[in-house]
Amino acid sequence: MATLGSDPDRARKVEVVPYDAAWPRLFAAEEAKIRGALGAAALLIEHVGSTAVPGLAAKPVIDVQLAVRDSTDEVAYRSALERAGYRLIIREPEWFEHRLFKGAAPETNLHVFSAGCPELDRCRLFRDWLRITPQDVALYARTKQELATQTWAHVQDYANAKQGVIAEIMARAEARTVPGEENDAKLSTAAKLI
Repeated sequence: MATLGSDPDRARKVEVVPYDAAWPRLFAAEEAKIRGALGAAALLIEHVGSTAVPGLAAKPVIDVQLAVRDSTDEVAYRSALERAGYRLIIREPEWFEHRLFKGAAPETNLHVFSAGCPELDRCRLFRDWLRITPQDVALYARTKQELATQTWAHVQDYANAKQGVIAEIMARAEARTVPGEENDAKLSTAAKLI
């Protein structure tokens, strides 16, 4: 992983706030800005992360996943995103050739992957599962709120500390099972949406 320039997430206090009904609108504005900057080069733009789950407490940062033809071909998208107000912060060739751009007002994490990257599907599955399972929303919110009370050298350390509960929730999402409940017709129908 290569961090480019100053890292705004180093030694930053993690703040988890109650769900804000404005988050989808803020995402829509970011989506329009990205689409305006990239046009057809933006193959997929999605709202992911906790701010994409109604009712879920979250860091007040809009997470966006963007699929381009080839994330290693930065010439095809980087300067356009920079002109739109995003700054390339992290380049991770070892992890799906991920690129992380930061935006401000609203604070945004723009995750760039190549089309077809399995991480796009994983993030979507996690988001969609949380949207239909209040038990896992409550578990994830509790975990995040407890971890946010700790001091972290980097926001990524906080994110890493959530991996156990994320893996637990993802296992249920992949198996389409809800903790403490029998799978009923309603869940089966909802699970088909994800």
